[in-house]
Amino acid sequence: MKTSAFLYPWDVVGDPEAAARVAGLGVRSVTLAAAYHSTRALTPRHPRHRIVTAEHAALLYPSALATRDGNGEGRPLRPYAAGAWAPGDAHGEASAALRDAGLEVHTWVVLAHNSRLGAERPDTSVVNAYGDRYPWAPCIAQPATRAYLVALAAEAAVRPGASGTELESLGWYGLAHLHAHDKIAGVPLGDAGQYLMSLCFCPDCRAGYIASGLDPDGLADTVRRALKPVWRGTEQSDGGWAAVEKLLGAERAAATRAWRDATARGLQEEAVSAVRAAAPHDFQVLLHADPVSYHCGANAGVDPAHILSVADGVVVPCAGGTSLLAPFADAGGSAVLAANLTVVSAMGGSPATLADDAARAADHGATELRLYHAGLASDADLDLVREGLAP
Repeated sequence: MKTSAFLYPWDVVGDPEAAARVAGLGVRSVTLAAAYHSTRALTPRHPRHRIVTAEHAALLYPSALATRDGNGEGRPLRPYAAGAWAPGDAHGEASAALRDAGLEVHTWVVLAHNSRLGAERPDTSVVNAYGDRYPWAPCIAQPATRAYLVALAAEAAVRPGASGTELESLGWYGLAHLHAHDKIAGVPLGDAGQYLMSLCFCPDCRAGYIASGLDPDGLADTVRRALKPVWRGTEQSDGGWAAVEKLLGAERAAATRAWRDATARGLQEEAVSAVRAAAPHDFQVLLHADPVSYHCGANAGVDPAHILSVADGVVVPCAGGTSLLAPFADAGGSAVLAANLTVVSAMGGSPATLADDAARAADHGATELRLYHAGLASDADLDLVREGLAP
């Protein structure tokens, strides 16, 4: 089964042994970050550093988009250039080294996830029913945000030498997010609470609700009233979509979901089309995806049949098991279905069971594997990966 490992450019740049080390794992390709959110990352083998701090979401290559005049009030949105953590063309340098080692390269492009943009332009952010803004989550209903994300996808995906791209967070981003030192787990929200806390009430979303026959003020009031027992700790809001219907009412819940689904689908179609227009003919376009369309986050909630008619395939989180693969496999077709397995033991991964996990994923329809994350893993974890991928 074709296997790709995730990497950051700083895992490779400045380490002359990195590319050969990754190729020696038995993977055929690398998914290399080209546009990424803020992070603090370990580099356990690098000869010059052990910690890289990416201070804000940034492009990891020289970009015309990042240098254009924008992001001020009334000006177009633009991404940001990286600082000292990825100087120059860090992505291009790393990509060339990996390709010289015989590896294919896919770009890894993070889209609707940008805390710096939200801090500088708070009007772009998701606003919950209480009026709180989520600066890490650009609202994908806003025309300016959609134009920014489409332009970013087209440029960041199609880097020189790349044979494909993997688009992350191409959909609604909500409450659930590791934002700095996260302190939101004190009250368990469950799927339904997460959905209610991720509904956006910015002016564009309010207009969308009105067009869907909803009163946005009434909807926000219903959300707040529905969550009161959750905040008291007297009621759990798990139970999936049935719990959302119970909290909002079936008709109101269906209207919010239909509008949000249509908004996300439109953005996904537009972004994939823009990537294809900028890419060579045989360029592969994959999305990080969750088969439950009302879910928010890095793995965008999608309708499996729809997204497989738009993109060449999906990358599906399987750290907690392979159950999310089935809806995509059931959608049929010849699309790529890549199971994303964590192989960093200290991050909850299980490199020791990689061979068994890969076989289980294949039984549930996976055609490829993604391994998160070759740059963050210890030497011992990488030894287990090598064993797990051995013929």
